[in-house]
Amino acid sequence: MLPGLSDAVQKRFAKTAARVAEQQDRRAAETQERLRTLLTLTGEERALDVGTGAGAFALALAPLVREVVGVDVVPELLAEARKRAPANVELVEADATSLPFEVDSFDLACTARTLHHLARPELVLAEMTRVLRSGGTMLVVDQLAPGDPLAAIELNRFERARDPSTTRVLADVDLRGLFDANNLVLRSAETVREERDLERYLDLAGCEGEERETARALAPSGRPAYGWYVLRKPGF
Repeated sequence: MLPGLSDAVQKRFAKTAARVAEQQDRRAAETQERLRTLLTLTGEERALDVGTGAGAFALALAPLVREVVGVDVVPELLAEARKRAPANVELVEADATSLPFEVDSFDLACTARTLHHLARPELVLAEMTRVLRSGGTMLVVDQLAPGDPLAAIELNRFERARDPSTTRVLADVDLRGLFDANNLVLRSAETVREERDLERYLDLAGCEGEERETARALAPSGRPAYGWYVLRKPGF
């Protein structure tokens, strides 16, 4: 999921890996249908899923493409993904800021719900751009911070209290700036409001005891917003 994990955060991800996998299993059909709708695929693509976790996007893409490579740094999450993976999915333990692939290795590169964990999200997008072929497609999905700076601070305070691996939930304008910096062409953007059960959301992060009480008190009202961005790397 992200480089440079502290021992405490690594243990938290290991502890919650099964819960994360169960959550994605519940949403598997919805995830696959959304990917099918958003992406124009021939079935011959080689796809990359960066920060794959327990494999939510990698497994959803598997029936739609020729091959998927999922990358993460948490072995327990990759183990959950391997339990569910078909033959055309390869799962690799690797650092998202230094991907072990050649230039132009993939037709499609995805990252979902990962950038807010990263101190340097621009490095990950640069690496994804490097390994994506010219003319290839990139899909970026993540929670969005509100445009109001005070509301964004409140959201990030809650997310860090819930999950200490959170660095910063970015706003739409921040993400678009990162896309522009990598010369990616935005083909479509959609904001999706998701229903969220707060207690289950805290469970997914292993948030317990006093930390849970603090996070619960900081929880913002309303449904969280997620941005779905389909981009193209210029070229042939």
